[in-house]
Amino acid sequence: MIRSLRRLRSNLTSSVAAASLLSALSTSVVAIEPTDPSLADITNFRQYSATFASSGQPTKEQFSAIAQNGFERIVYIAFTNNPNALPDADQVVKELGMEYMHIPVTWNNPLPADFYAFADSLRRDTDKKTLLHCQVNARATAFSFLYRVIYEGVDIAEAKADMNSVWQPNETWRDFIFAVLAENGISPECDECDWTPSQM
Repeated sequence: MIRSLRRLRSNLTSSVAAASLLSALSTSVVAIEPTDPSLADITNFRQYSATFASSGQPTKEQFSAIAQNGFERIVYIAFTNNPNALPDADQVVKELGMEYMHIPVTWNNPLPADFYAFADSLRRDTDKKTLLHCQVNARATAFSFLYRVIYEGVDIAEAKADMNSVWQPNETWRDFIFAVLAENGISPECDECDWTPSQM
């Protein structure tokens, strides 16, 4: 009888431990937060936390939905002469009561200074709900990856999986990412990480 009780207790302990492990794994695998339906149509919209998201270019109407969802700051890191850019985005955003910041990042030559200009603006007020966007969320996911890893301590594999849900960086952007990580004493390597450049 005592042996049976001990065996039962051991089995229950193992079951509880297994359930806890599965729960931990399920929360760590899905890093991206659920998206509000009104934001789901924005090109490659990704919500990383309650205060930080990235996307491609929103339309004028989508900026209204962004404001209604509590975003307070918009950071644009592509060029205003892009055919898909909203030429009066700064005015649209300001009229909706949000802050607007523009850091033009050259596609073929992203610079660490560009990233740090963005990062410094976020770090001045980390509680301000921020959307970082470019045209298709390639530049923006790369900056998001770096910010989350360097300043928020997000695991490399988790942050890279989120970036890869939009794209696999090409050689220029991979080398840029590696350079910024190196400046901050962080290795890009992880068991799940494939950094083979894309042809984008």
